[in-house]
Amino acid sequence: MPALHIPPPSSSARRTDLYVPRVLYVPYALLPMSSVLILLLAFAAFALAYRRYCARLERLAAIDPSRATPAHTLRDGVDYVPAPAPVLLGHHFSSIAGAGPIVGPVLAAAYGWGPVALWIVIGAIFVGGTHDFLSLLASARHHGRSMGEVIQLTLGSLGRFLFLVFCWAALTLVIAIFAQLAAKTFVESPAAAMASALYLMLALAFGLLVNRLGFRPGRVTTAFLPLLAFSVWLGLRFPLPFPARGFCLFGATLSPHTLWLLILALYICAASIAPVWALLQPRDYLSSFLLYALMIAGVLGICAARPTLHLPVFTSWRQPSLGTLFPMLFVIVACGAVSGFHSLVASGTTSKQLANERDARTVGYGAMLIEGILAIIALITAATLSQSDYARLAANPVDVFAHGIGSFLAALGLPPAHGRTFAQLAVSAFVLTTLDTATRLSRFCLQELCARRHPDGSLLSSLLGRYSSTLICTAAALALALSGEAYTIWPVFGASNQLLAALSLLAATVWLFHLRKPLRYTLIPVIFMFAVTLYALGELAVANALRIYSALHAAPAHLPTTPIILLSASLLLAVLAIILAVLAITALRRPKHHPPH
Repeated sequence: MPALHIPPPSSSARRTDLYVPRVLYVPYALLPMSSVLILLLAFAAFALAYRRYCARLERLAAIDPSRATPAHTLRDGVDYVPAPAPVLLGHHFSSIAGAGPIVGPVLAAAYGWGPVALWIVIGAIFVGGTHDFLSLLASARHHGRSMGEVIQLTLGSLGRFLFLVFCWAALTLVIAIFAQLAAKTFVESPAAAMASALYLMLALAFGLLVNRLGFRPGRVTTAFLPLLAFSVWLGLRFPLPFPARGFCLFGATLSPHTLWLLILALYICAASIAPVWALLQPRDYLSSFLLYALMIAGVLGICAARPTLHLPVFTSWRQPSLGTLFPMLFVIVACGAVSGFHSLVASGTTSKQLANERDARTVGYGAMLIEGILAIIALITAATLSQSDYARLAANPVDVFAHGIGSFLAALGLPPAHGRTFAQLAVSAFVLTTLDTATRLSRFCLQELCARRHPDGSLLSSLLGRYSSTLICTAAALALALSGEAYTIWPVFGASNQLLAALSLLAATVWLFHLRKPLRYTLIPVIFMFAVTLYALGELAVANALRIYSALHAAPAHLPTTPIILLSASLLLAVLAIILAVLAITALRRPKHHPPH
């Protein structure tokens, strides 16, 4: 990740760097510079939204606690398994969080902490929370199928096919990138590798005790939380290093990074095939306590240390390494405010475990707001740095976050080094959690793509089984990770992730229209997200077209491949978005009024 170019805080640079256009001007003397106040205001806004705004969304979707969910009607003991609300919240939150709400706000702080904080609060309440809540319910009302199936009923077979292909390609990229991140973390931090292995064993034991031996989840949780903390200590005390020279296998020397990639590939294969009660539910549930502990530590540390926000409220409309504030702020922050990946989790695994529709508020909307709080904490860790320190450290956002958490916990009497290590271990654990969830989601998408359809339009069994589809998904992601090309096309992923959010909101809008529901809660977010993603894809396409043009004049025989790949991907995504938007407009003009589910 390239270093950020931020001018030094000299007087002359400050006058230019802190310029705010008149239309957005707010006197800096009136803006609170207290991190505690920013945190409390975010808490208050989220609490009010959870109580009031989500209640309106529940009335919009006609929540019925007596309606049977797919977890009960299609229960198979593998994917469709009802889960208690706390367990399902732990799975959903762990899966959607990962490193996204930490990396995005830290990077976006280059524009100043003010725009980032506003977008996190407003986006999580009105865009991200609405997106996650309706994606979960729309999937639950359509037999736990993905948003692609919802699109099939609203935008037709072409819309469904394009959406599922896009989702599968995006998930393959996510798996490849997160596998590389996890492998790099395990090579550089053997303690994280040992802690993750211990988490896995605890999760298997938890799933067996609760789902096969009949123990109550609350009692098992009480016993396992100390073991969870003990596993962190064991990871620090007994790390799991690999020799730097690597290993020789079948005549080939494998580096520790490559070996971890192969181990992770085997793990995600097993995680995707195993029943959700055996690994996915208990692992994510236990891991969520680690993230809760991290957030509580961050909140208490901020309240105790009361750090001052040293970064400016606003710096400039453009950052050399990031681009212009619009649209890049809304693309970079991603998971902290809204993310299309959330709809894949909500409609891929969470909807198949939803025991009661009234749990959708806690699991869907509530998890997004908790993630918003995590994003605010991550933003504060960056904003408390000086401009020079931020420019030096922002190339590694996880280090910025860990450094901030360590300094906050020092106010509680804990050694800063221990706080930093704890934060790094927590983030690495959630990178792995997102990795195995993405693999299962990729398998669902591929199976739906290859599913045979009944003459009435309903889905029959897929041409690909659980094992074959998992092997295909894992092999494709592993090949991309080993090729080294995943990072080449990563710049387009941010825009594609937000495009996925726009498409999911679009499907929910058409679904609500067919049910004769008001559209004001989804239509405005749809228009905004489409504007953001198309603008971002246009900027990316123009920038890479100019790079290709310059290369043609400088050295026609040696065209760089990276700009060509990025230009092609940007144009394809833009065309996909336009086609689906046209299909949606057509569906709105000629509605098929389905009976309310």
